[in-house]
Amino acid sequence: MDFPIFHLDWLNNRMLIAIIAIIHVMINHGLAVGFMPLITWLEQKGVKNSGREKITDLDWDNRIYNMMKVAFIITTTLGAMTGVGIWFSVALVSPTSIGSLIRVFYWAWFVEWLVFVTEVILIMIYFLTWKSSNTSLRAKLLHIRFGWFLSLFSWITMAIIVSILSFMMDPGNWNTHKSLLNGFTNPIYLPQLLFRTPTAMLVAGSFGMMLVTLFFKKGTELRLKAVKYVSKWIILWAPISLLGAVIYYRSIPEAMTANMSTAVGTMDFNKYYDLMKYFILFGISSSLIMAVLGLFKTRWIRSYLVLFPVVMAFGYLGFFERVREFVRKPYVIGGYMYSNLLLEEDYPVYQQYGLLKNATYTTVTEITPENKVEAGRNVFAIACSRCHTTQGVNSVVDVFERMYGVGKPLDINSMASYIPNMHNGRTYMPPFPGTQEESEALAAYIRSIQDTGDVLEGAQSEGTEVSGLQDTKAVLANKK
Repeated sequence: MDFPIFHLDWLNNRMLIAIIAIIHVMINHGLAVGFMPLITWLEQKGVKNSGREKITDLDWDNRIYNMMKVAFIITTTLGAMTGVGIWFSVALVSPTSIGSLIRVFYWAWFVEWLVFVTEVILIMIYFLTWKSSNTSLRAKLLHIRFGWFLSLFSWITMAIIVSILSFMMDPGNWNTHKSLLNGFTNPIYLPQLLFRTPTAMLVAGSFGMMLVTLFFKKGTELRLKAVKYVSKWIILWAPISLLGAVIYYRSIPEAMTANMSTAVGTMDFNKYYDLMKYFILFGISSSLIMAVLGLFKTRWIRSYLVLFPVVMAFGYLGFFERVREFVRKPYVIGGYMYSNLLLEEDYPVYQQYGLLKNATYTTVTEITPENKVEAGRNVFAIACSRCHTTQGVNSVVDVFERMYGVGKPLDINSMASYIPNMHNGRTYMPPFPGTQEESEALAAYIRSIQDTGDVLEGAQSEGTEVSGLQDTKAVLANKK
């Protein structure tokens, strides 16, 4: 209500966040949290297997270094850009929610940034000093120690952020006692951390196996040894990941699991929901089968056999991230803030006195027959545009046409009657926050964009207009 509406009508605002966030999580979990300890362990194996006369097996060490180079380049480019991209996109699309989270988790985020800066320093030291560390055994062991510290700090960064992500799903008793401790120790925190940690290790193992097939020459003893090591890593973490997924799923409140059939895809996809259970099992089992083959039929492992399990492992992680983003609806912060960024406790005011009268950025405050469509446009921007578009992804016109008939003119009266009650049938949607008059205005606007094909432009294109009831003079006058 207190921020201008940024809107991407062709893409959908939340889709922007989701794309950036899912890519970032795949990189962060798979190539930082999981991959760094795997690489450090493999580097350590090179020292252990080299014999007393050598510091390390230089051939082995060079190939492990090349694997690390891939992870270093991806994490410090695409990983860094998507990390910053999350902040930019959330600040544009969901400023009220990120503002609330910063207030609750200020000190946790402060610590996380200190840990993150340390992580960045450690990864620079670890990668850039790799070659020079081979001059002495003492330097090599110190380098490996840096790798383990890097692994630890990467995990701590994730552990702190997971508390915020799980808080958004279920704040627990924070709504009663609003403290950082209550927010951090929410009911889903440990189950989600138990899922993410082994899954990061599993994804890293699958990705590591692909790099082994690329950087180790086929048929050599070094390659056979590397395949077996990575296979053991995957076999260790795969069942723990599956166990974590089950525990995580069971910790999700029933109201959220009711959204699961839609969360895995769309309304059209919900009848295929059971297939996604098999997708989860297949995502883990494909990596596990690859690892078993790598352990017992080592020479069978080829790049083309590894590619599919790698894609499935990353898809498995991305799928869970997609579900986490959706199941918390109708809230963006459970029990506190709806997905339209309006506070649950403010709803009685909006529904009694009107949404537009309490909005800061609106061109209409009083609805008349002449401005009804314009009023509906403002209502849509405030109450609907966080999740819906007019003509793009998740178009509100498409939603109503699927209900009343594709290609048929939408009936304004039917829509106006349905809108205040839509949350009863579609539990993932927040209640309508306005009056009946505003519902009618919204229905009139939806019908108009069906007829005209008009597109809603955000404040970034149209600029802003401050409500006459909320501008500086009006606020000062009310205080007097």
